[in-house]
Amino acid sequence: MKPETPTPACPSSESDWIDAELIRNLMRTAPGTQITAALIIPVMFAVLQESAVPMAGLGLWTLAMLMFSVLRFWVMRHYTLHVAHAGTDAQLKFMARYGWTWPLGACMWASVGLLFFDKTPLATQFLGWLIIVGIGTFAVTSLSNSIKTLRSYVSALVLTCAGVILWRIAVDLRFEAAAFYYWLLLLVGIHWLLLLRAGQGLYETHRSYVELQYRNGQLIDSLTQQTQAALEAVAIKNRFLANAAHDIRQPVHALGLYADWLNNEPELVAEIAPRIVESTKAVNALFDSLFDLAKLDSGKTRLHVEAVDVVLLLKEMELQYRPLAQTRGLALRVSSVPGLALVQSDRILLRRIVGNLLGNALKYTESGGVLVAARRAGQGVRIEVWDTGIGIESQYHAEVFREFYKVPNHPGTDDGFGLGLAIVARLAQRLGHSLSMNSQPGRGSVFKLTLQGPDAALAQPFNMP
Repeated sequence: MKPETPTPACPSSESDWIDAELIRNLMRTAPGTQITAALIIPVMFAVLQESAVPMAGLGLWTLAMLMFSVLRFWVMRHYTLHVAHAGTDAQLKFMARYGWTWPLGACMWASVGLLFFDKTPLATQFLGWLIIVGIGTFAVTSLSNSIKTLRSYVSALVLTCAGVILWRIAVDLRFEAAAFYYWLLLLVGIHWLLLLRAGQGLYETHRSYVELQYRNGQLIDSLTQQTQAALEAVAIKNRFLANAAHDIRQPVHALGLYADWLNNEPELVAEIAPRIVESTKAVNALFDSLFDLAKLDSGKTRLHVEAVDVVLLLKEMELQYRPLAQTRGLALRVSSVPGLALVQSDRILLRRIVGNLLGNALKYTESGGVLVAARRAGQGVRIEVWDTGIGIESQYHAEVFREFYKVPNHPGTDDGFGLGLAIVARLAQRLGHSLSMNSQPGRGSVFKLTLQGPDAALAQPFNMP
């Protein structure tokens, strides 16, 4: 059964992934190739033994080939046990570590020519060279998944054959050889080029197939992710509408009750009118928040980017929220590092982000106080809002930025809509500012806004630590 092809990891590793997959294909055929090579060893031994080749040399070559076969089988077993199902890096490292075994095997096969070339009958020489040529031709198909391995194997085989012929010309015949020796060298060179060209063509075919396999995998992954995103968007929309309908129903229902009450008992107008006003404000506030979310999601919010003095902005926020802090009996402190540089942002949207965070901090803090601090953060500025409130458990940290989400059994959430932090997150993303938070139940929370630039194209999703 053919092993399942792994899914491509990521687009940036395309070339490495394709190379690794080609190595997998090479190693799938390697056991059969090595078994065939091992069976040819006794055939070569039998052919040369009948031609009175010195047994010492023939025995030494046969023993070396058998030991090499054992090594090759060990390498393949190691691959099967430890590398076959591993990732891209493991495949590339395996080939880098054991790739030398292929050209070594080619050299050992071609070296047998020293035993029979020009020393045995022509029939024996023909059979010997035929076996070596057959091994080279077979390597073109068996090793064509890896062009580097193919080139090294064929080159090692051909150059060793050429070395055998040159040894005969230079050492044995002292350059007094007949012309056919040189023609034989020329044939060896031509055969080398033909093998490399044929191998290159097969390699390109294999690589094109694997590249297509990679593209198909990427396309399937993309379609799967888009389908999942579409399903999640539908689920979010359904949850959004259900929660919005629920939150709208409460103040509208209250308005209906107050109207009936006022119709039946008009003398209670002084008592009922303020409640009607509060319910109307709640409906208006909800609709305003919904409209804000719709504008942010549609990308129609216009940015007015300018130089913003964060220190001055925080002083304005302190003046605005100090009365609220005093009515709740809380301490409000604003701190900033001297000499902070101006930042590029939308002043109004930035005020709203900080205002929402500051308002939330005051709302969910019963005792102690709230600290708003501005610090340097690399080339930018980080605004931090600390509170000593009730805190949020870690499993809810990412959820609190969802629309209409309210932390279960969390004091103070009944009178809200669960949209404040969702709007903050959307605004921060639209401005390209990084938003993060940390919180511990009973000890308080901290929200950190890092101003990194106003370009909407640079906007990044907020990250939870």
